[in-house]
Amino acid sequence: VRLLESGGGSVQPGGSLTLSCAASGFTLAGLAVAWFRQAPGKERLGVATINSEGRVSYADSVKGRFTISKDNAKNIHYLRMNNLSPEDSAMYRCAAGNTVGKILSGNGVWGQGTQVTVSS
Repeated sequence: VRLLESGGGSVQPGGSLTLSCAASGFTLAGLAVAWFRQAPGKERLGVATINSEGRVSYADSVKGRFTISKDNAKNIHYLRMNNLSPEDSAMYRCAAGNTVGKILSGNGVWGQGTQVTVSS
């Protein structure tokens, strides 16, 4: 049972990246999935969530720029990030659980993360 993030990297301000969160050993269908980021010296921030019913929510700082989506057939969730700025630089991790609340309380499966660096 694991989640594996990919798609991170270095990009210039204004650029885009799409992160993937692939599950193995279990299915993401019907689960809540959340994306978090944490930069050095800063608290972890929940940037986007999709609950078990497909309802999405975004942090104010990423609204209009980030989009969470899923492909149940591939058992993968995505985080599309547009118009990136240096403030978006962080380690991005995905997590899955029965509900967003359970993810936040620690009852979920977490990936190891993928680094996003935005700089000119």
